[in-house]
Amino acid sequence: MADPYQQVIGVLAKCRRVLVTTHARMDGDAVGSCAALVIAMRRRNIDGQVVLLTELPRKYAFVFNENSIAYRDVLNGWPDECRLERFDALLVVDTGTWSQLPGLRERLGGWSGKTVVIDHHLTQEAWGDVRLVNSDAAASGQVVADLLDRWGVQIDRDIATALYAAVASDTGWFQFSNTRPATLRLAARLMECGVDTDGMYQAIYQNERAERLALQTRAQQSLELLADGRLALMKLRQPDFQQTHASMADTENIVNIPLQIGTVEVSMFMVEEKPDTLVRVSLRSKGRVDVARFAERFGGGGHARAAGLKLEMSLTQALTHAAGAMEDLLRGQK
Repeated sequence: MADPYQQVIGVLAKCRRVLVTTHARMDGDAVGSCAALVIAMRRRNIDGQVVLLTELPRKYAFVFNENSIAYRDVLNGWPDECRLERFDALLVVDTGTWSQLPGLRERLGGWSGKTVVIDHHLTQEAWGDVRLVNSDAAASGQVVADLLDRWGVQIDRDIATALYAAVASDTGWFQFSNTRPATLRLAARLMECGVDTDGMYQAIYQNERAERLALQTRAQQSLELLADGRLALMKLRQPDFQQTHASMADTENIVNIPLQIGTVEVSMFMVEEKPDTLVRVSLRSKGRVDVARFAERFGGGGHARAAGLKLEMSLTQALTHAAGAMEDLLRGQK
């Protein structure tokens, strides 16, 4: 069986220009992994351009800005400088499912370039000319670090900062169950490269806008405990965003808050993206429930303890459809 690491290196080594993207509503792992790859390609005289499918969360902007990485988004239409015909390859990071890449699949029709997927999630779809997926890795940043080692790219302070942001954020600053000895060994190695871990922690976790805290308060006020306290349900509607002046990017990590409650085994967070037509659902588990498998029933996916899905229906319908199904699942367990 061909080595996927060498397959990725083989594709990238033949490229002059590579378009890099990641999933909608990107997190620290997505941003850090993209940045590390762009910097590494520079070392190999490959021009990497980043295109984002949704708004870049302000807290992660430093990862791009400190390394002078130009990025474009598609909020006002697909930018001309990111037209696929200008690139030799498309590199998709931190997802392997089309549902997290809105509008991208349609743009690939007729394009002759190579597609490369680098990811660590369990939920995958069979696409991409080359796929590098390691579901044992704590974050895509860990997969990227292994790739750069095999490519012979030195991990300097700039790359280390991007990779540390990826791994630290996806492990909850090394608190989540995906933190393993290899994760901490990588973190120590990156710190030895000169990463400012205190400054990064402040940038990510102590640099919130007041609007986000107002939105978080709205979400907590909606909290319901179902299935004898084992399911925590929170929801946000469009007026919550309008009245707090918050954005979708401000919803990150709110789903984790109810896990502080002792009885809660699963936290479900529903966000009305489009009134009556689209609801985004985030799921977190303490371990007894595989939320990735649950999400797959609705076309979503992720990890056993962290997953998500979209429902093309009203919030009221979603509450019956998805929350009801999770409540039935928990009540069916001993």
